[in-house]
Amino acid sequence: MLYETINPATGQVVQTFPTITDIELETALATADDCFRNDWRHRPVADRARIVSRAAAIMRDNADEYARYIVEDMGKLLGVALVEVNLAASILDYYAKNAETFLQPKQFPGFPGAALVARPTGAILAIEPWNFPYYQVARVAGPQLMAGNVLLLKHAESVPQCALAFERALREAGAPDGAYTNIFANHEQIGRFIADPRIAGVTLTGSERAGAAVAEQAGRHLKKVVMELGGSDALIVLPDAPLDHAVSSALSGRMFNCGQSCVASKRIIVVGKERGAAFTEKFVAAAKALKVGDPTDASTELPPLSSERALTGLLSQVEKARAAGAKILTGGKRVNRPGFFIEPTVLAGIDEKNPAYREELFGPVASIYVVDNEEDAIRIANDTPYGLGGSVFGADLKHARRVADRIETGMVYINQPAWVAADLPFGGVKNSGFGREQSELGFGEFINHKLINVAPAGAPGWGPVDLEAVQAAE
Repeated sequence: MLYETINPATGQVVQTFPTITDIELETALATADDCFRNDWRHRPVADRARIVSRAAAIMRDNADEYARYIVEDMGKLLGVALVEVNLAASILDYYAKNAETFLQPKQFPGFPGAALVARPTGAILAIEPWNFPYYQVARVAGPQLMAGNVLLLKHAESVPQCALAFERALREAGAPDGAYTNIFANHEQIGRFIADPRIAGVTLTGSERAGAAVAEQAGRHLKKVVMELGGSDALIVLPDAPLDHAVSSALSGRMFNCGQSCVASKRIIVVGKERGAAFTEKFVAAAKALKVGDPTDASTELPPLSSERALTGLLSQVEKARAAGAKILTGGKRVNRPGFFIEPTVLAGIDEKNPAYREELFGPVASIYVVDNEEDAIRIANDTPYGLGGSVFGADLKHARRVADRIETGMVYINQPAWVAADLPFGGVKNSGFGREQSELGFGEFINHKLINVAPAGAPGWGPVDLEAVQAAE
């Protein structure tokens, strides 16, 4: 397995990095285990918060440098890369600020001596993707480091500069050896890692195939896992939704990050034949007008895909969809220039037998469905193996909320494409995975929620005891 930066805008190799040796891997795990047992878990929350907050400040202070790594590693627009740097920093700050509250013991009404305390569990292995190389890591590193766990990161092979930069921020902030460790490991090494008893849990963001393999390995060793495995989010346009707003929102929801987002608005479902025709005409015109180009150019609206593999795979999916009866309303071809560029693409006429009906299209390819009624829209939205996010657009908010309640996903946004914040939980159902990241829910995924029940000496063999007696015994 080769860790290397290939600039997606040029196709040129920038830098390569060696895979970690087995001896180095063992040293990394031993150091992390020692750090957890003898240092990090025992530090005051304020001390951990100081380091994590300092890492966030380092990222902000060097935002231009950190953003350039994203652009060079995976081709993101420079302006969007800067947004991601600041989003990642905000997640670190969020957990540094709120961890002490999240760690407070929880009481149980009617059981005065009982309390639920939060204790860290150990070294967590994080396997993260390339599409948001700082944000994806921050939403694991922030909560787990503040909970008192230590983290080992196996990042995507195509974003090594970002992986090293994130580790560097934490080291410069004062994190001790073993608190956060980047490992350029191969799949066989990761399999051995998962089996090692010093690894307490595994979190992965990636494909269904990768998730199934890792979950199977972790399950054999009874390891806790959190899985975020992608999605094929629906955006439903109800009859009363303002059309221009729905079109612009759907376009940004589909094309943001060159369409390489798990929560992108991949399937656009418009209720009503006349409105569907009007929506499609406006959407296709807007997609055609997107400027494809250099991600460092401020005028560019659509950057390259992340890799040659991503480009050829997406082109193959589009061609299979066309062969199965889909209409390509615009795009569908590689752009004639160096790098991994595809034309902004819009598909229509996809029926249930078309492979594009079930697959996740990870790039700037929108699928438009026009249906007769709301029930058909909900049926198509739910007729997918995925269940990550979705959107409902409508002027009647109460009605849109009722529709949102019927969408089988972990998240639904009304009158907005999906977006993220540290305070909001992130995660899905069905083949989109299980577990949650961000917010207090993400903080608690790899914590031992430990019940401690206090009763005075001479108490009955079971059952709650008098509060005054418990307090007198303290």
